[in-house]
Amino acid sequence: MSCYLHAENDPDMESVYIRENGQLYRLNQVSNGVNNHVLLPKRSRLFSKGFSVELCMNRENDDGRTNHFIFTYTKEGNLRYSAKSLFSLVLSYIADNIHHVDSLIGFPEQIGENLFYAADARRKFTEPKTGLRALQKFTDAYGSLVLQMLCLKNRYLVISERLEEIKSFRDLTCLDLSCCKLGDDHELLEHITKETLSSLIRLLLKDNCLSDAGLRKMTAPVRVMKRGLENLSVLDLSCNPRITNKGVGFLLSFKNLNYLDLSGTGIEDIMVAIQRIQTQIGLVYSKVPLKEFDHNCKTEGWAEHTVLQWENIIHEGIKPQRSLKSRAAARHFYGKRARTEEPCESPLEGGHGKTCENLQFYRRRTQVCSLPLLKKKSEDNEELQNKRTPSAELKEQGLKAKHLCLLREDWDLLNSY
Repeated sequence: MSCYLHAENDPDMESVYIRENGQLYRLNQVSNGVNNHVLLPKRSRLFSKGFSVELCMNRENDDGRTNHFIFTYTKEGNLRYSAKSLFSLVLSYIADNIHHVDSLIGFPEQIGENLFYAADARRKFTEPKTGLRALQKFTDAYGSLVLQMLCLKNRYLVISERLEEIKSFRDLTCLDLSCCKLGDDHELLEHITKETLSSLIRLLLKDNCLSDAGLRKMTAPVRVMKRGLENLSVLDLSCNPRITNKGVGFLLSFKNLNYLDLSGTGIEDIMVAIQRIQTQIGLVYSKVPLKEFDHNCKTEGWAEHTVLQWENIIHEGIKPQRSLKSRAAARHFYGKRARTEEPCESPLEGGHGKTCENLQFYRRRTQVCSLPLLKKKSEDNEELQNKRTPSAELKEQGLKAKHLCLLREDWDLLNSY
């Protein structure tokens, strides 16, 4: 900043200072009336000690603040007091009132992303009354951009507290619900079969207390109406001991499955289940654990930080009270020893993992199959056909007819959709 000041001959006039290129100057008067400036050997304070500013270097992003001005420093060290851009001001206003917006359909993705982050910085999606409505505006307009992959492994409290928000996510490709103990009649399992989540490719339901009845409900839209989880490629049903050979029959409707995990289930006749899955779905039994079931699903999308906010709020609400700490201190003072218990694993973290027998399946690529294997398969099939008895053929026909006819419970499920 530079300026030119014309000072008149006034004996009461004090010295005038200016700041230029980061240096402080003083204007002096000489006898000929020309202003001259001399560099001071010692700098003087321009502002009082209580004055402070927040330094921002070319910052235009919105972080939830309501002030319309920004203090910045130029390269020369000069203090500049500039206004925010009109885009930032409008973005802040809309983010503050996002629950009053009717729809965001048709707005560009760049605008929607900036608006979502601005609303998330204001914690608009954690408000109990307007958070769900605000989140639905984005999920209806941008779909999988809001959230593409969702990991809720061992987060049963988040599911119970934020169930409606979780159900608002659309077009997910991966959903991890491992170790949540949902059961057959949970509302979220029914929501999985709807068209809003027909894009699911990976579904992990390890250790969720599922049974054959739960599999029947989950596969009813695919078995009858050919919609729902028809694009499913990876399915994990391990550590659900109530799933038996009967439940395997319901899984045969997933024709696009490439990987299936049934380890730790209640299947008794394993060889019959392996042969049935191999002949009707085309999946091969794997003798070694598959890397597709390593549970490497991570939450990805705009709402990744929002899910973390929900979890932090829940954890803050269940923190132990201070009175418990004081009680422990009093017990220590009076010489009472706390009971020592052996460390035990949490029941929600899948305690069946060590005792589970590996029962995983994968789809073998046709390019990898060699000619000897094909010949061996054809010979095995011929031997099986020769060994078949008329009674076995009648049983097989009865099973096919049984699967083709619909039960009354299936019709009730279909009518509910």
